[in-house]
Amino acid sequence: MVKILQRTIVDPFPDVKRESCKCTINFARAIPEDFHMQAESLVKPLMQTITHQHSRVRVAVIEATGAVIQYGTGKNVDDVLSHLAQRLFDDSPQVRKAVTLVVGDWLLNLRDRYSYFHKLIPLLLSSYHDEIPEIKQITADLWRQVGAQWEKENEDDLKDKMDFLLTTPQLYPSGVERPGLGCRELVVRNLSRLMPAVGRDVGDWLVATRVKTAQLLVLLLLHAEDHCTQHLQPLLSTLYRACSDPEKEVVKHSLESARLMGTFVSPEVYLKLLLAHVEGASSTCPSAPWGPLMVLGATLRGSSGEALRPHLQRLADTLALPEVCQELHQAVYLEQVLDCVDALLGVCGEDCSSVGLQLLKVLISVESLATEEDIRERVEACLRRVCEVEGVSEACEVYRRHMPALLAWLSVTQHSWTGYSLQRTQLEVLALHSGPVIGEFLPLLLPLLQSCLQPSRDPEMRLHLFTMLAKMLLHAPLTLDSQGCFGEHVEVFVCECVLPNLVWHAGRTAAAIRTSALSCMLALLRGGAITSQQLLSFEDRLIPQLLSALEEDSKMSRLLACQSITTLLKLIGQELQPDSLNKIYPEVLKRVDDSSEEVRLASLKALGVWLSSLGRSYDPQSYQPHLEFLFQQLLLYLDDSDTKVQETTFEVLKAGSAVNPALLLKEVEAVRDKQRYPINCDRLLQHIQSGS
Repeated sequence: MVKILQRTIVDPFPDVKRESCKCTINFARAIPEDFHMQAESLVKPLMQTITHQHSRVRVAVIEATGAVIQYGTGKNVDDVLSHLAQRLFDDSPQVRKAVTLVVGDWLLNLRDRYSYFHKLIPLLLSSYHDEIPEIKQITADLWRQVGAQWEKENEDDLKDKMDFLLTTPQLYPSGVERPGLGCRELVVRNLSRLMPAVGRDVGDWLVATRVKTAQLLVLLLLHAEDHCTQHLQPLLSTLYRACSDPEKEVVKHSLESARLMGTFVSPEVYLKLLLAHVEGASSTCPSAPWGPLMVLGATLRGSSGEALRPHLQRLADTLALPEVCQELHQAVYLEQVLDCVDALLGVCGEDCSSVGLQLLKVLISVESLATEEDIRERVEACLRRVCEVEGVSEACEVYRRHMPALLAWLSVTQHSWTGYSLQRTQLEVLALHSGPVIGEFLPLLLPLLQSCLQPSRDPEMRLHLFTMLAKMLLHAPLTLDSQGCFGEHVEVFVCECVLPNLVWHAGRTAAAIRTSALSCMLALLRGGAITSQQLLSFEDRLIPQLLSALEEDSKMSRLLACQSITTLLKLIGQELQPDSLNKIYPEVLKRVDDSSEEVRLASLKALGVWLSSLGRSYDPQSYQPHLEFLFQQLLLYLDDSDTKVQETTFEVLKAGSAVNPALLLKEVEAVRDKQRYPINCDRLLQHIQSGS
């Protein structure tokens, strides 16, 4: 009879296969005492047929397999398990349902089922997340029966645990029905055998397998509760691997598992392992160093603020470590750092006020490394949360509270900074984002800047710092001069930070630094952070450097020098001695012949301001040769082919008419008939004669 079934089960005709499976089931049930002696010989033909293209054949084979194992010797369970596991991914719901029913029946009725619990439990629980509600319900009912039966069979063993195991954990997930005592105990007793398989399958090459495994892990943790503590090391390794999976579903369920771990395991226990892995993420998870951080964030969300409170300082200190928040630049890593900060703020709330400094260091570091706008937005959101827990309304208040400590933190390493140092970027973030608060801490900030801007320091770093200072000085009342105290330090700043960087040195890098220093100087002159009296105290050192910069190869440097001289003359031109004034105009006049139209116009505007700046001490008669030379040169540019230069020169000469109209009238009349555009001379003569 068995030989016949062996042949007919593999018959090419589908209906024969199905009928053979029915015969096998009936035959096994009819003579169970004798069937078990021959059952093993039917396993191979059944497994050959289990992948048949017709779903009804697959269902029949699965049902027959159930009977063959049930009424066999029990030695062939391992031979069929992998085949049944594959059928859990079958496209046909009927096939998946058949597997669920067969496995459930084995868990309830197989004679040697205790030996196979660790292999059968994951197969049944895998159907818990089936997309068909009926299969989900069948799975839940079967699992409930299995747990109840086991509980009854082991009643004596459970008496001591009964009361303790019936108490629901404090943070148990809302909306989730707690499994029965028997179900929980079954998982707990088999978890040591289940975890290695889960760890292996979570890295399977098939996406569907990895998703099923991640879903299964959630169920196992819901059952194991605090008993998962003793399996923490393999559990964490599995979660790190799963959290770095490219499939979003795998990551989603893995984070759910991590959250459950935070619910059931004491922070004192999991933080010992987890924080060590976070610190050494590059070696723990070289392919996905953000894995430990991702798990930490999810675990923190599952914990309670009360449980985390004693560990808050250690957590914040770890997140603020350079190797944690400053080591890696990947966006996904930075997002996980922020997620941990967000989780800590969300769970611990006001308790986080004690670690505000560390959290601020983390946020400044992430902002310094971030290149994506959405990460910067998340930093701002976290900063608002820090404001809330510290009881202040604005971010600048948080900066005010921690500014001395933050500047001291940065100053420790400043002697080794380069243009690529993260600390330099951190200083920029701190200075630019703290707004008017930075003006309250000039005695701490300026020595740091003074050291970093020495000509011997890294050129790239100086370039970045001057750019930062230019932005701040342009709005000095809202930044460096918010307290009106920048003037006390301005001479040191200009003479020891800016001017040494304006000294000429060969090379393109040195030229770029001079340009950025000029930009900073112009911002200082325009930003309102310096008074005319302060400017007069060191004009003898500043003006020669600005005049020297007019000869720079860089167009931008020449333009900035012209604009700086213009602004300087507006501020202190009336106070300058004639000799100082007479040293300025010849150098500026040279730039009217510049190759750049922009520089030509800027130099003409500077000359116009120069003429308007001639005060009482400047006697037009005594210094007539200077004015005569200047007027003669300007009249040449009044006849320039560029109309913009003509118009700008005309305005400059109008300013000159107020200084010595008779001299200008004489010079204009002398050249009027020689010019290509005498109309400009006529306009100027009319202006002089009208005396307006």
